Amino acid sequence: MLSSEDLIFFGAVIASPSLADAARRLNVSAPAVTQRLKALEERAGVRLIDRSLRGLTLTDEGELVAAEGAAIIAAIEQLDERLNRRSTAVRGKLRIAAPYGFGREYVAPVVSDFVQAHAEATVVLELSDHPATLSSDSWDVVIHIGALHSVGRVMTTLAPNRRILCASPSYLEMNPPIRQPEDLQGHRCLALRENDEDVTLWRFTHSKRDATTVRIKPAMSTNDGAIMRSWALAGSGVIMRSEWDIADDLAVGRLLPILSDWQCPDADVVALLNGRQGRSRRATVFLDMMRSRLKPIPWRMIDP
Repeated sequence: MLSSEDLIFFGAVIASPSLADAARRLNVSAPAVTQRLKALEERAGVRLIDRSLRGLTLTDEGELVAAEGAAIIAAIEQLDERLNRRSTAVRGKLRIAAPYGFGREYVAPVVSDFVQAHAEATVVLELSDHPATLSSDSWDVVIHIGALHSVGRVMTTLAPNRRILCASPSYLEMNPPIRQPEDLQGHRCLALRENDEDVTLWRFTHSKRDATTVRIKPAMSTNDGAIMRSWALAGSGVIMRSEWDIADDLAVGRLLPILSDWQCPDADVVALLNGRQGRSRRATVFLDMMRSRLKPIPWRMIDP
């Protein structure tokens, strides 16, 4: 007979691309994961996962355990949450996922304050290139910036955030002027790969002109926002970047805005919540603290 702990363990394994990754998530050794999975399969009486060089594949029985197990764990968590709501205390584990840069700068400090204020609560914070693609059953709150594809979650906005086209003064001095979006095709543009967006198609709108798009050929690209910013500061090219990340650089002239009468797509900061399980009190309290930290909007306290 499988226990709730077995189901939680199995859920962690199938959410990982490999047993080694599952071991890291569970903070145990890889052999320990292998042995526990073998024991679980022996108790179940069937093979649940096929292992190969290409990764892990669920058997039909494994699919059944994954689906039914997730429902059972959700029911247990809902019961626990309903009991917790009878108390005003904030308690239990809060699972948060966020982008790397924004997570370090704004989310991590709030997590620290949250745990200090609520001794009965614990937090797991995971930073990721693509937080919105993480399993919706694994996280209570997912912080996301930018365009959203279809997701089965409730969304709430935490703060507005623009994207700004900019470059260093040295780059702009050494290259032809950029007076309209089409001029970008003759410039070194740098692309940030994030959120599964088409990063080579830059979109622009104007209050008095038709919207336009420009297909760039990136001189360099990366999935790390800090690297992108350092390239721009070094004069390597033109970037389109979130204002939260470059407001300080714009304020002191390390970066200069380009095509200021054109608008790039907004990239608001939002929180995605598990729609099936509902919002827990700990998630509500954490989101209130996040909104408080982002009001007034810190990156707009500096006028670029």
